[in-house]
Amino acid sequence: MAWTFSNPLYSLSDEELNVKARDVWEGESLGGIMEDNHRLPKPVVWLCALTILTAFLVTAPLWGQRPNAAIYEEYVALMDTAEVQALPDDKAKMAYIVNKVKAQGSPWAALQDRHPLEMDDLRMIKGQIIELKNAGLDLQEYNILGNQVVLANFEGNYKADGTRERKQPWWDKGYTIDIFYVSYFCIAVMIAVKRLPNHEWEPDHSKAH
Repeated sequence: MAWTFSNPLYSLSDEELNVKARDVWEGESLGGIMEDNHRLPKPVVWLCALTILTAFLVTAPLWGQRPNAAIYEEYVALMDTAEVQALPDDKAKMAYIVNKVKAQGSPWAALQDRHPLEMDDLRMIKGQIIELKNAGLDLQEYNILGNQVVLANFEGNYKADGTRERKQPWWDKGYTIDIFYVSYFCIAVMIAVKRLPNHEWEPDHSKAH
């Protein structure tokens, strides 16, 4: 069962293990199923790579993200203004608020685009956000869950007052973790495949069938 790393793209097993694997492959009937030793078609490999790459490029900023109360603070501040109240319906009011905040250059613009709200949603969390702000609490430490604004379920570094930081850590924003998962999967599949006899060898099914 010795490992060899002299030519890992060819085989990770020494010759002795490859001989045993070939003997098992050809010597057992495998329930009457004939398994060949063809390599995975290149188009399939490229398709898998393209799928993974596309998934990361398109959705990386979204994975694991949770909207916090701070990204809607600017929305709440505009809700009771005369300009908003003069508009005829909720759809127009919400569109005005979103466009106004975007035009002002909000630091939360990206998250506001990823987590849009309707006016009814904003009404449900408005009072809670104002209450937290008046209490001098950090809105970034509170997440929006449905119609509730709740303390984020994170415990980060200790702050100067001795409490724990409740902001979402950078590594939990998703794609960093997923990079590890995808890497583990690809490495595990490669190791499993390269521990088998190389694709240049084809089993003789007549020996056991």
